[in-house]
Amino acid sequence: VQLQASGGGLVQAGGSLRLACAASVRTFSNYHMAWFRQAPGKEREFVSFVSYSGRHTDYADSVKGRFTISRENAKNTVYLQMNSLKPEDTAVYYCATRNRMGSDFPPSRYDYWGQGTLVTVSS
Repeated sequence: VQLQASGGGLVQAGGSLRLACAASVRTFSNYHMAWFRQAPGKEREFVSFVSYSGRHTDYADSVKGRFTISRENAKNTVYLQMNSLKPEDTAVYYCATRNRMGSDFPPSRYDYWGQGTLVTVSS
């Protein structure tokens, strides 16, 4: 399984970005997907989750109402729409995945990680 994240960049506070994560898997619709982020000097933290079916989503309190996760199974891609960005959203964003078979719900761990994409929000 390989994950390729893209869409990061530099944006002013209040702006928007959309991240994408393309997965090279045989049956993408069997995989739960999530986004995490790691800010400089901080530990990696959970951002958002979407179930294999897309019916269930979850968000960190810090991004609720501003970020939206979605998936397009026909394109093996998960998205993170980020609106009303704040300087504290600055981080490297990682996508992660775990096969729903044998997984708890929501997953307590993820088996595969992408390389990350940098989001910088200027004040």
